[in-house]
Amino acid sequence: MSENTATAATPETGDASTTTDAVTPPATNGAAGPADAAATPATDGVAGTTAADAVAGSPAADGPAEAASSGSRAALADIEEAMKDVVDPELGINVVDLGLVYGVHVDDQNVATLDMTLTSAACPLTDVIEDQARQALTTGPGGGLVDDIRINWVWLPPWGPDKITDEGRDQLRSLGFNV
Repeated sequence: MSENTATAATPETGDASTTTDAVTPPATNGAAGPADAAATPATDGVAGTTAADAVAGSPAADGPAEAASSGSRAALADIEEAMKDVVDPELGINVVDLGLVYGVHVDDQNVATLDMTLTSAACPLTDVIEDQARQALTTGPGGGLVDDIRINWVWLPPWGPDKITDEGRDQLRSLGFNV
């Protein structure tokens, strides 16, 4: 399997992001890191919800689950729940509760593009997180939620402890962290 990685600045915001496409050739997927996830959430382009709604688990994202095997797109709430199985290898907390997932988009071919960041741009464990995400989303009963994934590594806005959910804070406290 070949891996293609590209870094580009988006014309809309000038944000730098890196996209890794491990299965399909590089393509324009339209996903870009928002300049400010709280102020300018990106729409998912599928059901009219925003990526922030999908990640936050809002009622707008809680539509009926759609089976990947029927050729339809996966529900964003199901993707968020599955991403809770992806654990940051250094902290031992899932990437959703750490606030590392900035957005989710599922296209017509049932390929999920995840806008994600890391606690540090120098993190050497991106491959581990990509492998876990692929395992969580593309395998399981009926072939998984989606047919493939792409991770768009976004560095702006930078991750900070303010992005950790209350559940993530509880998990970190139980491990001895003072948050």
